[in-house]
Amino acid sequence: MPIKIPIELPAFQVLSNENIFIINDERANKQDIRPLKIAILNLMPKKIVTENQLLRYLSNTPLQVEIKLIQTKSYVSQNTSSEHLDRFYSYFDDIKHEKFDGLIITGAPVEQMEFEDVTYWKELTEIMNWSKTNVFSTLHICWASQAGLYYHYNVPKYDLKEKIFGVFSHGVNDEKADLTRGLDDVFYAPHSRHTEVRREDIEKIADLEILSESEEAGIFIVATKNRRNVFITGHMEYDRNTLNEEYIRDKEKGADIAIPKNYFKNDDVNSTPQYTWRGPASLVFGNWLNYCVYQNTPFDLNTL
Repeated sequence: MPIKIPIELPAFQVLSNENIFIINDERANKQDIRPLKIAILNLMPKKIVTENQLLRYLSNTPLQVEIKLIQTKSYVSQNTSSEHLDRFYSYFDDIKHEKFDGLIITGAPVEQMEFEDVTYWKELTEIMNWSKTNVFSTLHICWASQAGLYYHYNVPKYDLKEKIFGVFSHGVNDEKADLTRGLDDVFYAPHSRHTEVRREDIEKIADLEILSESEEAGIFIVATKNRRNVFITGHMEYDRNTLNEEYIRDKEKGADIAIPKNYFKNDDVNSTPQYTWRGPASLVFGNWLNYCVYQNTPFDLNTL
């Protein structure tokens, strides 16, 4: 939440220069408050797990948030009961007449496929096109970040020689950037993917900024300058045990999968995984909800 101080106070200019959000008396007196409308297009197989992960971080702010869960019509989930989906989820056709302050598009286990070969690609492109006029800020996670960069800016993805799997250190490119504000110079976040986007392709797009990256895991947080689109290539929402569950799943399938890097102490798979990204995740989700959505979205969404 912003801090309200007089514009004449010396701290006002100091904090403004540090990109810390403050408001003066005049703006504070004109502010209208209402719940934020956030839609979540959940493309992950275990939808309830993903719901819990995302809602945990979206609830970790003083802001009041209304959630609308969305599923695809062109692909029916095989890992979540129809009773749950029927009760809690809407289809795009049900909500496309509405406007939202924010939209989150999750990752999906389809990254090794060409975008156009994904069963629900046409439906997803319709949603991303709709988001241009009906959503103030859209947050794309993991595969969705690659899909969004490809759809909006024709940024390609590339196959990796081996899966990026584990918890990796990242740096902040601009310490005053709103979305990464408060992060340490070095912070940690999980990745689990077979493909990547590259700096040289993103740098060709004048509208995009690379806000965070990793020497080992590559590009991490990219955003448009107006923050209407945010792309995160990793999984900050993951729980402590998510990478472990993926590791066990792949081992049981006979996949040639390495132990997640920087995850188990001394690489002991029988030990409790180290949870080293909870703080950074809270900051980034909170910053997106506060700076990219709440502080800038119109009070009357019909004006979008």
